[in-house]
Amino acid sequence: MTAIIDTHLHLVDRSRLTYPWLAEAPALDRDWSHAEYAGEAAAAGIARALYMEVDVAGDMIGAEIDVIEALPPRTDTPIAGIIAACRPEQDGFAAEIERAQDRASVVGFRRVLHVMPDELSQTALFRDNIRRLGPAGLPFDLCVQARQLPLATALVDAAPETQFVLDHCGVPDIAGGAYDDWARDIAALALRDNVVAKVSGLPAYAAEGWTAADLRPWVHHVAECFGLDRLVWGSDWFVCTLGGGLTKWASASRALFDMVSEQEREMLFSGNAARIWNLPG
Repeated sequence: MTAIIDTHLHLVDRSRLTYPWLAEAPALDRDWSHAEYAGEAAAAGIARALYMEVDVAGDMIGAEIDVIEALPPRTDTPIAGIIAACRPEQDGFAAEIERAQDRASVVGFRRVLHVMPDELSQTALFRDNIRRLGPAGLPFDLCVQARQLPLATALVDAAPETQFVLDHCGVPDIAGGAYDDWARDIAALALRDNVVAKVSGLPAYAAEGWTAADLRPWVHHVAECFGLDRLVWGSDWFVCTLGGGLTKWASASRALFDMVSEQEREMLFSGNAARIWNLPG
């Protein structure tokens, strides 16, 4: 079984951090620990994980990194790096990058855009700051809704030296069957070679009781557009618990790529992630 690097692990510690959005998601509004994740993850063949920021209150971004760095080390599914929250729309972002570069744990950045005004990522300051990530060697995760994919493409074009990672295959409405516009915009974005796609989060957008067959047209379109050398995998734990859970999603993911070579599976499930985030072997 090909070992997996999970590029999208969320954890929650409400005793130390504040998560404003959880109040509107009662099914998820509790603590989610590394220990709870690790047992199931190891059984699913996940060898390492990247912690993905959880949109904490803006004044707690640094504290979130502190909390994750202070977690007890684990040998089953260790955290190999942190994709930290950031605010590229603010002055002083260069200092934010410098602080990240001083912390070996920080391997990338994300600013959740799907809950923000569309104009945010189109401002000159935001784009200038995203361009700074290229020379710094810090990838930027794009978290957008399907309708915002053209905005994501515009941002990517504005920062050609920055490595982008499209979260959750662009958040397609699988349950609603909204395929055509999404597929067109995915194909357009994939023409930019500084973008990779993350096969993650899809259980949350599929109908209850989904099967791998329900996801296949969507996943295979992304794979055809980006190629196996520009895909990474993510669990989106703990959010994936709303769509059948980690074990089901990992098993379905393996089934969706059972026709590719062992070398291609290794690229998708671990090799590409190690290259993109410069993770040690």
